[in-house]
Amino acid sequence: MRILCALTYYRPYTSGLTIYVERLATALVRRGHTVTVLTSQYDPSLPRQEEMEGVRVVRAPVVARVSKGVIMPTFGGIATALALSHDAMSLHLPQFDAPGLALRGRLQRQPVVLTYHSDLQLPPGLLNRVANRVVDVANLAAGRLATRIVAYTRDFADHSPFLRRFNQKIEVIPPPVEVANVSAEEVTAFRERWSLRGPVIGMAARLAAEKGVEVLLQALPAILERYPTAQVLFAGPYEQVLGEADYARRLAPAFARFGQHWTFLGTLDARAMAAFFSNLDVLVVPSLNSTETFGLVQVEAMLCGTPSVASALPGVRQPVYQTGMGEVVPIGDSAALAAALLRVIELRERYQRPREQVAALFSTERTAIEYERLFETLRAN
Repeated sequence: MRILCALTYYRPYTSGLTIYVERLATALVRRGHTVTVLTSQYDPSLPRQEEMEGVRVVRAPVVARVSKGVIMPTFGGIATALALSHDAMSLHLPQFDAPGLALRGRLQRQPVVLTYHSDLQLPPGLLNRVANRVVDVANLAAGRLATRIVAYTRDFADHSPFLRRFNQKIEVIPPPVEVANVSAEEVTAFRERWSLRGPVIGMAARLAAEKGVEVLLQALPAILERYPTAQVLFAGPYEQVLGEADYARRLAPAFARFGQHWTFLGTLDARAMAAFFSNLDVLVVPSLNSTETFGLVQVEAMLCGTPSVASALPGVRQPVYQTGMGEVVPIGDSAALAAALLRVIELRERYQRPREQVAALFSTERTAIEYERLFETLRAN
């Protein structure tokens, strides 16, 4: 099958959405399908076309930006040409260009499967409010044109204003999760490189307002009172994150205040991420709103034996609920977060589960198989 995937940002941009699509696309290629990813050339230094792990990546030039959105005048022509040479579409929302792609797919009687990753909530401001509304309208148009809409969990689907509009089209497919197998030597080398003494709290995300980094910062004094050598390791982009400059400036004094207790690791490769998870006492996902719908990193950590403390957002709470590996706390409650982190650190063995038990629930291969079956069922009807 020839499958066209489309999303606004793709690798090397790092986010949960780009990781999801990268894993799905490469897994479908491994299963014998031809996959093309249509995305933006958000960085002019990136090639217009390249192959990444067997996936053909086509990037449309960007002439302007509106907040985190991009304007690509040639996108329509590229999309038309690609639609003609593919059998099915996998579109990933939020995405302003999704309705046009969905219409092209329906006109050619192709299955058009949307995956709804999150709501879009841009920072305050008139321009951002307009952009948010435009994307919301585009998402609704794409939803009406779609053949099916994939949600990560029924929990999020039941609480999402967007997904509730299309209840009859919903397919729940668990997200693709994988983590590298690393040696004990690699885990030790990571610990020694970063001089970890512990306890070690990890956060894996972009430095972005919706991630709730300030909630962890506010919880940290209570943790340091109990454990003066506690450290936070932050894995992920933290400098010049698109649309987040003001947020980074606002938090800079707090980062400086905690000094050696807070370390930014930057973006890590797959093996380093596995070593990172394996060195944590606990992972934290303190996200604040529905731009976070699951938190793939929770399951990655769990596969390495590390429990999670997550905010009680629909979808985000599901990895803990489904595995029992951690605790769920009220959204934005730093005192509850500190208390839960301390409980997990002190009673860590109570929250651990066999790797096989977690892998039975979540894997990239399972996700790819379920997408494949969905496409084949839709093509047959």
